[in-house]
Amino acid sequence: MPAEEHAMAPPTLRQRRRAAATQEILDAAELHIAEQGPAALSLRAVARSLGMTVQALYHYFPSRDALVTALVTKAYDDLADAVQAAIETTPDDPSLPRLVVAAEGYRRWAIAHPERFQLLYGTPLRDYAAPVDGPTTQATRRMSSIFEREMFDEFAPEQLAAADTPALSPSLRAYLEQLPHYGFGNLPPASTALLLSAWGHLHGLVVLEVFGHTSFLGDHQAEIFRMAMRTLIEDIHRRIPAHTSKPHQKNPDGDVENPWPAPSPQ
Repeated sequence: MPAEEHAMAPPTLRQRRRAAATQEILDAAELHIAEQGPAALSLRAVARSLGMTVQALYHYFPSRDALVTALVTKAYDDLADAVQAAIETTPDDPSLPRLVVAAEGYRRWAIAHPERFQLLYGTPLRDYAAPVDGPTTQATRRMSSIFEREMFDEFAPEQLAAADTPALSPSLRAYLEQLPHYGFGNLPPASTALLLSAWGHLHGLVVLEVFGHTSFLGDHQAEIFRMAMRTLIEDIHRRIPAHTSKPHQKNPDGDVENPWPAPSPQ
């Protein structure tokens, strides 16, 4: 059989049954978290809710950590899907920056799934450690790439390198230079600092709301959040200089070329 046909072969009946059972276990575990909270996650309780023995569940998830890793990965993926869907389905509006749209998609998912959000960003589960560079890491990188793209995609590398931020210590600058990036590419340290600061602001507001600390605002929480995100973007744009310093060059036809990369299609 040619390699192409072998690669496209449909899953076997056994594989389909295993995938269906795995999904059923994940659904039951998510329901258990929604009802009891992440800290109460128990393989025995999940198995009992499905009419399984714990030993049978071990055929799909050999340990509690394996189940938690799958749940965390799925939660990150679902959150990233919600953010991306918000970007893709919101009608274009020049007055509403795409980063605001992405942030609001993030907020809506967190509010709709508070227990799963807590699994990601609440008190760490006792005795659980995510696998190094495993599926949870890959899932967080996807989320990072979305916000990095929406925050910086319209700027040229030279602009990002000239971002106006408080002076970074040599040790922090060196550390930020070696951090991996998954959206725009190798961000200059100043822009990485901006990204981390913006993320802390955005995420912090969502955490406060999800855990009930801004309930005194009532129905005005969404408006406050949008205002904060607009202010955040205005501050970022104020700190990144306009691209006016690089000299124009002529192409072989004698026409002046734009030396700055065009923004990616949105």
